[in-house]
Amino acid sequence: MDTQTIQPVPGSKRHPLFKWILVGSIMIVTNLFLNYALDVFYKAPKHEVFCPEPQVREAILTQEACLAKGGQWNESTYPKELYQGETVPAQPAPTTAVEVKGYCNEQYTCGKNFEEANKVYNRNVFIFLVVAGTALLIGSIFAAAIEAVALGFSLAGILSLVIGTIRYWSDMDERLRVVVLGIALVALVWIGIKKFNN
Repeated sequence: MDTQTIQPVPGSKRHPLFKWILVGSIMIVTNLFLNYALDVFYKAPKHEVFCPEPQVREAILTQEACLAKGGQWNESTYPKELYQGETVPAQPAPTTAVEVKGYCNEQYTCGKNFEEANKVYNRNVFIFLVVAGTALLIGSIFAAAIEAVALGFSLAGILSLVIGTIRYWSDMDERLRVVVLGIALVALVWIGIKKFNN
């Protein structure tokens, strides 16, 4: 009997596109994991908690009542009723009517408190994502033996740094912006040297 040798199946090598699909998947899923973990374990401040909406809102007609509720009183500067470019004499108001001389922004104080809480939240999210992104970039060096995983971690770390910076950028001090960009540049150059110099 003739023994037949088993020949390797042609085309069994993985397609190069598979590597890039894996890289993109690692990058996206890693950042989805980080951001959903943040949403679960570190809740964002909610506007309705700071500024609850009552079912019945009473009209605030005086400055004293407005300030007592933590609101911002705005004096009315609108002129008398205008008609065809001429001022029409105001009609005499009924004796029971209350003259309103401005309007009250009831959510002034609570809105300020919400903005401050949101700034602190975005700062903490920024710190977390920067630390996570840096850890991913460092981890990509140790995973260099598996090219797709190393590249996926590298891109995931860069994306995490970008997302964290974008979220906190508007509240970030200008000097801190320069520091963040400088650190990011140094980190990218260092990783580039480590990964591509070999």
